[in-house]
This record gives sequence, C-alpha cells and structure tokens, in this order.
Amino acid sequence: MDLRSAILGLLSWKQSSGYDLKQIISDSDVFYWSGNNNQIYKILLELQKEELVSHQVQLQESLPAKKVYSITEKGLSELRQSLLATPEIPELHKNFLVQLAWTEILSDKEILTLLKKYEDEISDRLRMYQHQSARSGSIPERSKREKYLWKRIADNFINTYQAELDWVHQTQREFSEGKFEDK
Repeated sequence: MDLRSAILGLLSWKQSSGYDLKQIISDSDVFYWSGNNNQIYKILLELQKEELVSHQVQLQESLPAKKVYSITEKGLSELRQSLLATPEIPELHKNFLVQLAWTEILSDKEILTLLKKYEDEISDRLRMYQHQSARSGSIPERSKREKYLWKRIADNFINTYQAELDWVHQTQREFSEGKFEDK
C-alpha cells in the first residue's frame, strides 16, 4: 500500500493536519515510509484537487492557523479500491544477513560477539513492540473487528521479532557446538 492510500486510511480514522499525519506515520512501523515531509503535503494537495479530501482551517492561539484534513465520500471509495488490490508480499531484506555472510574472516569469538549484539538489538525491539502492544489509544478502535485486526498487526511484529530471536539463539547454540564442522 502506498503513502497516498495510507493517508486516506488515516483520514478515514480521524481528521488530521499534515503535521499530525507525519507524526503518526513516522512513529509507526505499520506505515513504512522513507520520504520527506513535503511528500505528505504534496499528496494532500493532490488528494484535495481530486476531491478525495477536504480541509478546514483551524485557528490556534499563539500558533499559526493549521489545515485539518478529512476524507470525502469519493476518498472513501478510492481507499476501498486500494484495499481490494492484491496484497504485496513483504520484502525480506536483512542487512545483518549480508554482514553475517562475510564473517569467515572473523574469529569464532568475534562471530559469537556479533551474534550477541544482534540478539540484544532484536530483544530490545521485541520488548518495545510488546510494550507498545499493551498500550492503546494510538490505534483506531472504532469497532471490535478493527481492534482485533490492529491487535493481529501488532502480533505480526511481535511474532516476526520472536522468530528472529529464536533463529539467533539456534545459530549461537549450533555455532558454539561446532555444528558447522565437516563430519
């Protein structure tokens, strides 16, 4: 799903300013995006020209006025079409595996140290997702079904990092036991 559809989805949840959308997207691992802030505002302008979103100007005390965007019926229809598209298979790109692939020049101790560092990083990330999953309020919960689906999304991240942690533990164990040696 592209950034355009993600913005429509977020606006289907709640009205937001461009800044709010940027914060939600950048604080979430669900909405992968590596662009700059101008992309969000550019897409909002395109969506507005296509009458997929509208905006209201809100005056703020001691701050500049801000535009708060909301999705239109036409925007909901476009979002619906993007949701019915064939899902993309996730890309499996793990920089650590490239790093590990060339560790032949390292000692066993250095390789185990590298694996331990990776284990620590994965463990920290897993704890973070578990903690985030326990919190609510930052995700849409308009219905029990939606709450369930967002819980399953959180579980997907947790399960992914748990599987990676299990893989690291198995690799550490087998490497320490010399299972790589020819028999």
